[in-house]
Amino acid sequence: MTESLFVYGTLMNPLIQQRVFGRTAPGEADRLVGFRKDLIHLGSGVYPIIRPAAGAVVEGMVIQVTPAELKLIDRYEGPAYRRVRVTLGSGREGWVYTAL
Repeated sequence: MTESLFVYGTLMNPLIQQRVFGRTAPGEADRLVGFRKDLIHLGSGVYPIIRPAAGAVVEGMVIQVTPAELKLIDRYEGPAYRRVRVTLGSGREGWVYTAL
């Protein structure tokens, strides 16, 4: 069983995927309506994050991950992000990590 995960930042990178959950997950282009991309400062780094915003659209891709991989990704994303269910531009239901 797999889950759809919309990614829009570092998790689009196959090397990051490999490091976080141990494999590369090919994706399909999709978009998320009602959110905008922003940046968040965590430690010494700056990372992409999305926030709700009427009329905005975030371009990204959907990857398929297992429930066990989602738990690893939860740990990678950390406490600054929360995982929520969304309906994507394609009509597909999936998870996405957003600002708290």
